[in-house]
Amino acid sequence: MEPVSLQDFVCALDPASLPRVLRVCSGVYFQGSIYEISGNECCLSTGDLIKVTQVCLQRVVCENPGTGQTIEIAPTFRGHFRPLTGPQSYGTLNELLSAATQHSKKLPICFMSTHRITTEARVVPEDQPLLLEAVEIHHGANYARCVLDTEAQQFVLHLPLSQKGPFWEWEPGAPRPLLQALQDSALKDLLFTCPTLPWHSLILRPQYEVQAIMHMRRTIVKIPSTLEVDVEDVTASSQHIHFIQPLLLSEALARGGPFPLTTEILEVPEGPPIFLSPWVASLQKGQRLCIHGLASPPWRVLVSTKGRKAPRHFMVSGAYQGKLRRRPREFSTAYDLLGALRPGQPLRVVATKDYEGDGVESPGFTSLAVGDRLEVLRCGQAHGAEGRDIDVLVCQRLSDQAGEEEEDYEQIDEDQILLPLYCSSSFVEEMNDGRRYSLEDLTTQFSLPCEVKVVVKDSSHPADTLPSFPGLRLEEKITEPFLVVSLDSNPAMCFEIPPRWLDLTVVEAKGRPGRPARPLPIATVQELADAFYYSLRRLPAFESQLPPPRPPKSEGLRGQKKQTSKGKGSQSSQVLELQQCPLLLKPRMKTLPQSAKNSSDTYSKVSAHKKGLRATKSNTKAPDDDEHDYEEVLGQFQNTL
Repeated sequence: MEPVSLQDFVCALDPASLPRVLRVCSGVYFQGSIYEISGNECCLSTGDLIKVTQVCLQRVVCENPGTGQTIEIAPTFRGHFRPLTGPQSYGTLNELLSAATQHSKKLPICFMSTHRITTEARVVPEDQPLLLEAVEIHHGANYARCVLDTEAQQFVLHLPLSQKGPFWEWEPGAPRPLLQALQDSALKDLLFTCPTLPWHSLILRPQYEVQAIMHMRRTIVKIPSTLEVDVEDVTASSQHIHFIQPLLLSEALARGGPFPLTTEILEVPEGPPIFLSPWVASLQKGQRLCIHGLASPPWRVLVSTKGRKAPRHFMVSGAYQGKLRRRPREFSTAYDLLGALRPGQPLRVVATKDYEGDGVESPGFTSLAVGDRLEVLRCGQAHGAEGRDIDVLVCQRLSDQAGEEEEDYEQIDEDQILLPLYCSSSFVEEMNDGRRYSLEDLTTQFSLPCEVKVVVKDSSHPADTLPSFPGLRLEEKITEPFLVVSLDSNPAMCFEIPPRWLDLTVVEAKGRPGRPARPLPIATVQELADAFYYSLRRLPAFESQLPPPRPPKSEGLRGQKKQTSKGKGSQSSQVLELQQCPLLLKPRMKTLPQSAKNSSDTYSKVSAHKKGLRATKSNTKAPDDDEHDYEEVLGQFQNTL
């Protein structure tokens, strides 16, 4: 086949003969343009092979042969087109009539003029079809009796046979829809007439989109037929050529198989590794993989280690078969206690750090000592110093002896205490649960985060390192599709890859692996890189959480902004005035987590001077009696500066 333009090849192409392999004989490159424009290929090199799989009609350009004007119509255009055959032109009407007589054509004859014809009765526009019905003699001269057919009515015109043209004879065929007029190869390059378009004759120039496969191109290439490139059909001599089409793991996951699928790695995503497992080093170009299908179950748990060393992070599959035992949780502030509070689940803790609750910044709050046992009840707000609202945690102080606990439990209202959410005392959960849980049961029965200890390792995963850690913190449960993958060179090394975060570029290899005789030993624990772990923790679910409340600014820092000339007596009276303001619970809360809001809908008023409340320390000594007068030292330091 001789090289032809891509437009001519597509117009003459029979869709039933697809696919066809083309070789680019004359490439094209748009300098200064991007490689693709609007998703279409705009650059082809000489010698490229293209496997055309589909041709789609995009639009049709209608051109006026006289003026060169164009109109674009859609492939769904409903008008009908009549082909105008006989493209020979004649200088006068007499020549047209003589040629028809020689070819034994009978009247009427259809023709048109490429110039405007002016008569006494009417002006005939250019390219207007006329019908010559007979020859009549008027005033001793021969005239052609012509009929001008318009959309409104018909007009009869008498034109002398000496009327100059040029004139084009045409034979209107049967009206055809747009697609039939384009698919008929016998009507190529003919004039058409369409009553719904403004011109009486026109040329149809279709524009197609060629969908093809190219070597090492991952997606279908879309090429406009108007691209100025010459091609040659080499289908007969290219039967042995195999077009390598890359595939992403995400695409293999989306199409859903067929599995198992043998592939070869073409490209690994750049950047630091997200997993620290041994199989990561095997993911290199040229490595053959076997994709077995979708991993089950689809959920995973993010886990962090607890201990003195730097924490390590893991992603544990829902198929993990180890046994876990709950460990007491540790809380650094009262705000953390509020986040762990769940409706219907009592939360009891023991203070592991002293807290001086009564002071200038937080008057009326209860102090805590190491060993104090508390039961968290609910949250609320209290009227604090200077009219500010303070978020508080309502707790029940428990007796130090277990025997007295039941007796005092009926007197809850008399032993309630208030803790501000910024309370910095440390707490440890009081629990007595020695049962062993599976990972699925633990995440179903208890809310995360949760602290556990692995007491029985996963027997299907010999390299399970989780039992070696003194404690683990189950941070979050995520749902993400994973693919089960094994190395072709080492089928025993089987692991799970998330295409969303590790999207390898592969190519299908020859041969299909057989079904394994026994279940594959899949690694259910994968260690995560720190950067990847913290990127997972920045998921949208965590962005909506409110930050913990800030403690009030200390009086010493406030003094730096105020005038230092105030006397110590006024400061002492101010302290006494603040301490006399009792804390009153408000029946509404504004800035607390949603989980805490669901725990209780009403708040009872708790007095700061109820019977049975442990006495609080007093810090109302005169400044002169205090051995550590920080205000005076700070003032002297400022004077020195």
